[in-house]
Amino acid sequence: MAARTWSISELAEEFDTTLRTIRFYEDKGLLAPRREGQRRIYGERERVRLRLVLRGKRLGFALDEIARIVDMYDSAPGEAGQLRYLLAEIAERRAELESRRADIDTTLAELAEVEARCRADLAELGRSGAEVRRVRPAARSGPPRRTR
Repeated sequence: MAARTWSISELAEEFDTTLRTIRFYEDKGLLAPRREGQRRIYGERERVRLRLVLRGKRLGFALDEIARIVDMYDSAPGEAGQLRYLLAEIAERRAELESRRADIDTTLAELAEVEARCRADLAELGRSGAEVRRVRPAARSGPPRRTR
């Protein structure tokens, strides 16, 4: 029984990506489909590699990192080395994301504080009968506009 194969169109549809993306990964050496004339024929190995490349991209890995990880499977140190390397990369990526999350949490807290102060000041202005002055955005370029 012949092994299952896929066309580039079938893979693009299955993985919700474009033909151009798949050809790009091929140009970068991440995929190596068999050829019959101009037709690309993808086997299970290429399908799995495409899945790994797309997952790596979703996780924020650069293509050279993805290539290193995927290529390790086929050469020394093999699957165990690939998995150790991937675990180290995951730990590094997780630390970066946790740091970003902390920065985002801090920024959100600061925004909430400023928003609360603005609302309180606005409410105070409304209670005291003071008129709220409308601030115009700065002119984009050129001399200031005259108002009448």
